[in-house]
Amino acid sequence: MSTDPTATPVPAEVKATVDSADTTLHNPRRAVIALGSNLGNRLETLQGAVDALEDTPGVRVKVVSAVFETDGVGGPEGQPAYLNAVLLLKTTLPPQSLLERANAIEDAFGRVRTVRWGSRTLDVDIVAYEGVEQDVPELTLPHPRAHERGFVLAPWLDADPEASLPGHGPVAALLAAVGVEGVRRREDVELHLPR
Repeated sequence: MSTDPTATPVPAEVKATVDSADTTLHNPRRAVIALGSNLGNRLETLQGAVDALEDTPGVRVKVVSAVFETDGVGGPEGQPAYLNAVLLLKTTLPPQSLLERANAIEDAFGRVRTVRWGSRTLDVDIVAYEGVEQDVPELTLPHPRAHERGFVLAPWLDADPEASLPGHGPVAALLAAVGVEGVRRREDVELHLPR
């Protein structure tokens, strides 16, 4: 048997130890991402966010919802209308790393954080992350207000008719309770999965 480590197979127990120590090597998780934009070229910005997420190592965009146009909620009066969409991902990134990437994408598209719930070039929110429920200052999962936001629920239901929000129930029932006032599906525009 050769003593050259490049020619000797790695024992299975060593592979198992390495794999168990680094969870990014296996077991991708499902994540739900909400996108929104109400400044600049909204559609181009949303497509740019889809492409940037797909270009992220450890992230694969699996489903892109239809685009919905919605009135601003909870922010200053007179905001321009938003374009919103939801993405379904598979990712090996832990939630905190996915949040860091989402924030970096927002920054790359000129997001300025001065007014809470104010107008923005881009909003990238993690709505849910498979198997994770947490409430820490940086990130609460699932998103604490997703169950009451038609602009999240309508595109999410479009992307996954069987979706369920942990702790709240089926997305279809949540949307029925919230209603779709101010949420309009845009049949004339669409986002594309990256090729």
